[in-house]
Amino acid sequence: MIRKILLVSLLITSLALTAQRTSSSPYSFFGIGEEFSPVTVEQSAMGGIGVAFNHYKYLNFTNPAAYSDLRYTTYSFGMLNTNLTIQNGNIKQNGNSTSLSYFTLAFPIGKKVGMSVGIQPVSSVGYSLSNSNSDNTEASIFSGEGGISRFYGSIGVKIFKGFSLGVEGGFSFGNVENSITNQRANVSLATKYNETTKIRGGSVTVGTQYQKELKNDLIITSGATVKLGNDLRVTGNEYLYSFSLSVPVNGRFERDTISQSSISGNYRLPLKTTVGAGLGKIDKWYLGIEYENQDAIETTGFLTSTNAAYRYGKSNRFSVGGFYLPKINSISSYWDRVTYRAGLRFEKTGLSVDGSNLNTNFTPVDDFGISFGLGLPLKQLSTINMGFEFGKRGTTNNNLIQENYFNFRLSLSLTDVNWFKKRKID
Repeated sequence: MIRKILLVSLLITSLALTAQRTSSSPYSFFGIGEEFSPVTVEQSAMGGIGVAFNHYKYLNFTNPAAYSDLRYTTYSFGMLNTNLTIQNGNIKQNGNSTSLSYFTLAFPIGKKVGMSVGIQPVSSVGYSLSNSNSDNTEASIFSGEGGISRFYGSIGVKIFKGFSLGVEGGFSFGNVENSITNQRANVSLATKYNETTKIRGGSVTVGTQYQKELKNDLIITSGATVKLGNDLRVTGNEYLYSFSLSVPVNGRFERDTISQSSISGNYRLPLKTTVGAGLGKIDKWYLGIEYENQDAIETTGFLTSTNAAYRYGKSNRFSVGGFYLPKINSISSYWDRVTYRAGLRFEKTGLSVDGSNLNTNFTPVDDFGISFGLGLPLKQLSTINMGFEFGKRGTTNNNLIQENYFNFRLSLSLTDVNWFKKRKID
């Protein structure tokens, strides 16, 4: 009963946090917002690797085939706190945001099958930018909020010794609101453009893993996933209206609707492939590398006519990382039972932005991160996992913004060895 109450409480809390998710990145202005990689805290601390990694109690959001090796029921939730320093020329500004990383449940079905279900954020929109001309006779405020989440279900099956297949299905959903407020000197009314959209879409990922035992207890692993191409359907409404700033009750009063129309379009997400390999010893150490590649995101309908300030190109990511566990069953030292993780990540996001306002000079927004983390053991195989990441995204070239960020991730993974075992009555 306590376990069920805990699960329901965590689920309600997770849904509430997902609905209130925020971002402080100016780059969340573009497209579907600031995108989140679907990785656990443990994976992020190892540079984001996971396509070739599997473990009998750890979750894996990169490759569903890894669940075929799951031996214990694990329910876990993670949090992300980002401290952001934004730089544009000599101007710097700090921001901070906290959000849910995931809430998920994974469990084995027999000795060759494992499943996982959960909820994760896909992207987040949360920015407020201001701009004025050189003589301060006109000012504009750009703001946005919202984001996309997804429900998913994964299953992994051991086909034969060392080889596993997996499949994952997900459904993404969310709401985004963007607005532009404009005020001119000596003009009594201001104008505001407001855009509200709903985003929906499904996805399917297929994965494989292979591992082989070598001499001296070494295990070599390899893995690959293919996320099939899918569409994110965007629908909504846009309004342009004037308002007065002289009303003391709520600070403004809407006057006239200048224009109103419906929104319809699609983000077409192309096929994404991820491949990787690793080497290690069970519950001792592991080192892996991973490469991810995707063609350019395409837009149709309304989105095509509003994307002049940015464009998408091919994206790719290279990650390397691993862990070290001194002695899993140490009695004399708690720190010998702690898992130490580290990794590097190099990423071309595919997003290019034109900072010149001429729509002719697009600069790519790249991302780099270095990470490390700790897995602190609790009773009955449960763990508290912490991850730390220092990184840089974007550049100050071409009048763009450079972000220096520090991410702190925290997760609680509760492992139950008796979840699906029948209780005997004496």
